[in-house]
Amino acid sequence: MHKRVGERGSTLLDAVVGTALMLVVFVGIVGAFRLTVEAVSNNKARAGAVALANERLEYIRSLSYDAVGTVGGIPTGALEQSTTTLLNDVTYTRRTFISYEDDAGDGLGGGDSNGIIADYKAVKVTVSWQSRQSTRVITLVTRISPPGIESAVPGGLLTVSVVNSTAQPVANASVRIVNASISPAIDLTTYTDSAGVANVIGTPAGSGYQVTVSKSGYSSAQTYSSNATNTDPLPAHLGVALNQTTAATFGIDLLATAHVRTYEPLSEATWSDTFADASKIAFSDHVALAGGSAQLEESAGVYEPAGVIHSTPISAAYLHGWNQLAWTDTRPAGTAIVYRIYNSSVEAPVPDSMVPGNSGGFASSPIDLSNIATSTYPSIALVAELSTNDSSVTPELEDWSVTYTAGPAPLGPVPFAMRGAKTVGSGPGGLVYKYDLTHTTDSAGVAQINSVEWDSYTFSVPVSGGYDIASACSPQPSVIPADSSVTTSLYLVPHTTHSLLVDVKSAGGTIIPGANVRVYRGAYNVTEESDSCGNAFYSNLSSGTVGGGNAYSIDVSATGYQAYTSSEVNVSGTSRISIILN
Repeated sequence: MHKRVGERGSTLLDAVVGTALMLVVFVGIVGAFRLTVEAVSNNKARAGAVALANERLEYIRSLSYDAVGTVGGIPTGALEQSTTTLLNDVTYTRRTFISYEDDAGDGLGGGDSNGIIADYKAVKVTVSWQSRQSTRVITLVTRISPPGIESAVPGGLLTVSVVNSTAQPVANASVRIVNASISPAIDLTTYTDSAGVANVIGTPAGSGYQVTVSKSGYSSAQTYSSNATNTDPLPAHLGVALNQTTAATFGIDLLATAHVRTYEPLSEATWSDTFADASKIAFSDHVALAGGSAQLEESAGVYEPAGVIHSTPISAAYLHGWNQLAWTDTRPAGTAIVYRIYNSSVEAPVPDSMVPGNSGGFASSPIDLSNIATSTYPSIALVAELSTNDSSVTPELEDWSVTYTAGPAPLGPVPFAMRGAKTVGSGPGGLVYKYDLTHTTDSAGVAQINSVEWDSYTFSVPVSGGYDIASACSPQPSVIPADSSVTTSLYLVPHTTHSLLVDVKSAGGTIIPGANVRVYRGAYNVTEESDSCGNAFYSNLSSGTVGGGNAYSIDVSATGYQAYTSSEVNVSGTSRISIILN
């Protein structure tokens, strides 16, 4: 009987293992079948693509040399640059690119032995299609030589160089050249070589060549036309002269991301209790409230010998630092009050390492709390022990308070302008900037701006936004390198008509916190210390300019740096000045 049970168990195990093995084999067969089907399908599609490319090349070879060209291309001709074809249920995109080429055999460029650089025509036919996995591409290239001796091409040489933010060449960048003002019109796209250069030989002479340079994941650059806003574009559309070389260089690089956060700045706040009621008392023992003070309990004119009172927990949103404890009390002869600071979460005194003498208690106000780590003690409580040696008198605690610094607190939504340093010309309104847009932080005071070009950016808040920038980290202008993610924090205060933001930096561009910044004019004389972002801010000023004879003066000093002074500080509206200390 036991043997039969064991046999049944072995049979079940064998069945499970056998089924698993069959499943593995089946999955493998299915996978192999799918790969086979996909390989056959891709091979069939590739054969169709090769056929289409060969068909185009054979047709081009049948044309006369002068007829080899594309619509809108250089050289121009009747061939379409791009067509779509359906073959065997596969949609193909066939692109034809034809260009004049300079053969090294007789010298390149100015070193050409006969002065003709359009030695032959290069034809590239690219056919692409979409497979299940990705886009597939095949490319066929051929050379079309002129019959007999080469002849000069009526046109010039357009050379476009593309570099990145460190002046290194950018290969395979798209260069689109458009000119609708000549006949036939030009609209072609070519690509830079490994040296970041695209040469277009035989470009018809004329003006108004619009060049746009781009690459996936990169910023773009282009030439600009003149208009009412940008009357003096830079760079303007290009002109090509007969038998002359027109060269232009454009800069593009990987895009960056800018994160902007808007905050209310740090501010000092106070928690206090005047003992008008028991709302801020967590518990007490033998202590009563009377006449706006806390004192020992009394019965029939006799006071308790000792009592204790605990405050409710003291905390704050966005707590930045504890400052000090202060109190007002009355202690007749024979009475005493001892104060301690507690960790409210565990009901234990804060250690003496952070508040020296706390374990023994304090009798003299105020007490410095600045060494208490907010990360460890985000909430504290106050404890007072009252005692008397004379049952007829009692000490009285009239009030106590704790000051602390809170912030920065997120502030949003807030509109802000973001302007790059790069310009694309000028006009009646002054310089025309390549990037000059307004964004808005969300309700949490956060904005993420994608696809940002490398540049130096200045941030401002429009008057309609209701705020002034009192400090900015990083200091403005904020440098955003290529392929980076940079966060700029803006600390905002209510707007006033005239204000001055001063940032203090070293000659190397490092911010200098703790610098003494004095701004003065007449009766106005205010000294601020630059904050952790190297900024000092002055609001509610009167306007004053050098031209008006009532400019402000400024003195800036910092340990280890030469002092700076100037009597020519202009203040008009929202003003800003950057001070460099050596």
